[in-house]
Formats: sequence, structure tokens, C-alpha cells
Amino acid sequence: MSSIQIIYLIIIFVAVFGVAMAIFFQFSPNLLHARLHQLDSSPPAHAHEESTWIRTIVKLTGPLAKLSLPKEGWENSQLRIRFMNAGYRSTTAPILFFSMKTALTFALPGLFFLYGAIAGTALKPNVLLAVIVFLAAFGYFLPNAFLERHIRNRKREIFDNFPDAIDLMTVCVEAGLGLDAALARVGEEMSLKSPIMGEELHLVNLELRAGNTREKALRNLALRTGVEEVDMLVAMLVQSDRFGTSVADALRVHSDTLRTKRRLRAEEAAAKIPLKLLFPLIFCIFPSMLLVLLGPAFISIYRILLPTLTGQQ
Repeated sequence: MSSIQIIYLIIIFVAVFGVAMAIFFQFSPNLLHARLHQLDSSPPAHAHEESTWIRTIVKLTGPLAKLSLPKEGWENSQLRIRFMNAGYRSTTAPILFFSMKTALTFALPGLFFLYGAIAGTALKPNVLLAVIVFLAAFGYFLPNAFLERHIRNRKREIFDNFPDAIDLMTVCVEAGLGLDAALARVGEEMSLKSPIMGEELHLVNLELRAGNTREKALRNLALRTGVEEVDMLVAMLVQSDRFGTSVADALRVHSDTLRTKRRLRAEEAAAKIPLKLLFPLIFCIFPSMLLVLLGPAFISIYRILLPTLTGQQ
């Protein structure tokens, strides 16, 4: 190992040690603060209040986020709607997202350069440029993939629990409650099974209490969830409210439709299982089985049959 590589290793060790110690002193529990918090008789903070470490990270990564954060049109952009669909309604979510994009864009090529300097590998300029561009693009779009995955999982949970929420709403409406009271009651009951669904209905109730119209609150619900079935329900409730039709009958028909769609989606996922198992069977299981079954036969052919055919004793 050359002296340059030893210097690189020392620099990496000092950098990692410094970052680890900074994180330790920043986020380690303070016994005095913990004791004062136990003695404090004030009510606990809200469940969605940002913790101290998130605010600290936002302060540290704020300059990085400014490099890729849109300066204009953020409030009406499609990316803000995607954050709403993912359930990230905090003001710090865009800063963390764009700071991660910027950090990964520069960190992955930097780590590759560092690894190449330590290992002593030499690449052609064209290959090196292609690798750097690929790593930078991968780091830039990796937070987008994480966000899309979170949105997909959240929409799936809302879709799976939405028919049950409509059934509860139908029961409440048929029992004599108004639609606003039924939404509030269903939000309380659904929070036990699906916190995401209960939180969305609770937000609708808060908007109604704040003075928004029912149509506006329901439109905001469809915009926040991003689920097509919720948009259909909102359109149906708005039409029923305008024309004075029975809300209970419309909810019952819509819940039956959603339950049928949920069953069909489950059957579709079950029908895809044999096709998904085909590739692991072909590339992983079948070669192992052939090796175990035909291995002794090939060994016998190599030891007995081939020398006999070639005339060797």
C-alpha cells in the first residue's frame, strides 16, 4: 500500500469519526432535559409536531435544498400534489426531499472517485464520464422512486379500507346522522383500523368546522388522496347534495362497486403469481435440480464411458 493510499484512508477515518461524533453529541439524550420533561406537568405536544432532530436536519440541509428547490410555482406544481398524496404535509418535507436529491447527486460520484483513488483503478475517460453521469442521475432520481413507492403504498391502503368506510358511513346516514356528522364518526372509527383513512376523514371534518363548504372539503379530500375511487365518491356525494337524492342508496351502490373492484384486484394479483414464479423456477430452482439429478450420471459418464469410447483402460 502506497503512502497516498494511507493518507486517503486516514482522511476517510477522520471524516467518518468527526461526522459520527457530531451526530452523537447532537442527538444523544440529555439527562437534564429528560428530567425536566418528566417534571413538566404541561400537556404533551401534538402528535404531528416536528421533533428536534428533524428541525436540526432541516437547518443543516437547507443550503443544499436551495440548489434544486423550485423557486416559482411551487404551490401549484404537480410535485406538491405528489407530496400531499404521500401524506407529507409538513413544510420541511420539500426541503428534506430536495436536499437529499442534491446530496446524493454529488455524494455518489464523490464516493466513486474516492474508491478509485484508494483502490488505484484507472478507467478510460469515456468510461469514467459515463459512470459519473450514471451515478449522478441515479442519486438525483432515487428520492423520486422512494416518493413514488410511498404514494403507491398509501393509495393501496386507502383503496383497501375505503369500502369499509363507506359501509360505516351508510350505517350512520341510515341511523339519522347528517353527512357531516357521519364523516366525523367514520373518521373516529376508521382510525382504529386504518390511521391514514381516519386522518384524511378527520381533515375533512376540520375543514368543515373551519367554514369551508362541503363540496370544497370533499374536493380537497380527493386531491389529497389521489385515489380515483375517492374522486368518484366525491362526485357522487356532490351530485346527491345538489339534486336531493338519497345519499344512503348512493353510498350502498358505490360500496358494492368498490368491494367488487377490490375482489377483482385480489383475483388479478393471485392470477399473476404463476407468471411471477416462472422466472425464479427457471433461473434458480431448475438448474439446482438438474445439477442434483444429472450430476452423478455425468460423473459416471466422464469416468467410465468416455475412457471406454476412446480406448483407454
